[in-house]
Amino acid sequence: MNFRTIVDIPVSDIRIDHSTRMMLFGSCFSENIGRKLVQSKFQVDLNPFGILYNPFSILSSIRRLLSARPFSEGDLVSNNGIYHSLMHHGQFSDPDKDACLHNISLLFNGAADNIKHTNLFLVTFGSAYVYQWKESGEIVGNCHKFPSRLFNRFRLSVEEITEEWEKLITDLKAIIPDVRLLFTVSPVRHWKEGAHENQISKSVLHLAIDNLGSIFPENVRYFPAYEVMIDELRDYRFYDEDMMHPSSFAVDYIWQLFGNTFFSEETMRINEEWKEIRKAMEHRPLYPGTDAHRAFIKSTFQKLEDFAHNYPWISCDDMSVEKWKGGEEGKWERKEKQ
Repeated sequence: MNFRTIVDIPVSDIRIDHSTRMMLFGSCFSENIGRKLVQSKFQVDLNPFGILYNPFSILSSIRRLLSARPFSEGDLVSNNGIYHSLMHHGQFSDPDKDACLHNISLLFNGAADNIKHTNLFLVTFGSAYVYQWKESGEIVGNCHKFPSRLFNRFRLSVEEITEEWEKLITDLKAIIPDVRLLFTVSPVRHWKEGAHENQISKSVLHLAIDNLGSIFPENVRYFPAYEVMIDELRDYRFYDEDMMHPSSFAVDYIWQLFGNTFFSEETMRINEEWKEIRKAMEHRPLYPGTDAHRAFIKSTFQKLEDFAHNYPWISCDDMSVEKWKGGEEGKWERKEKQ
């Protein structure tokens, strides 16, 4: 007897391996899967503008990266002594204007260099509702707790999303002829919009993505993270404490489905091999400084060096100069190997 509905996900013609150069934009799925990809040593540029929810803000961020036009003081606004960018998530905000610009530029410059060499864009739409800054007419990525009277709020239509993204994908194809875009819809419900409004919003996003898949059948694909969460994992035990976001178990499950869909057996084997090394490096010893601990460190370094030798296309530069700190915490710290 089967007590749940299984979402059938066929193996994709998009194959992702450790040589694939990816950029991820959007909300829940992009952030969660992006962290998993980063942990597994894939080449990932994850949300260089921070979490974004609506299709127009995501589109604007990609266009800004393509233009490589840097951010300046004129792009910032302030509220209650904090400087913000209306295109960015609050993680970039700071009481110090220069620090805010530094936070923005740090990720922006690297992403602007990477975007024209990106093979695959993973884009997650969260909501079709947008907030428009009345002063400039700009659709913002985040309201940063400014008064609501400063914004116009409205819902994008299927046609508006399709039209603007069709233009963007056409431009991307001119720069990267074989570019692929993998779209998802975030399963996180935007409850403040209202139950009915949230459903309409998600429907708009699904229809727009379906249109884009019809227009660009060689370039656009859809991964049903939304359907897995809503239908296959519909029980509340698969949700976090807020009853809106997926639990860590649900994220792990969807990550497994993602791998089954896009990874080859070899890629999954490499992932497992690296996972064991990463777990060893995160291990906290009970008795640091003992012979057993030193042997463990030596063994871990040997595995790391073997991994770097066997897979030279996977960067281990961030780990190869790490040294076991020992002491009570037993963490890795950056220090030249002796």
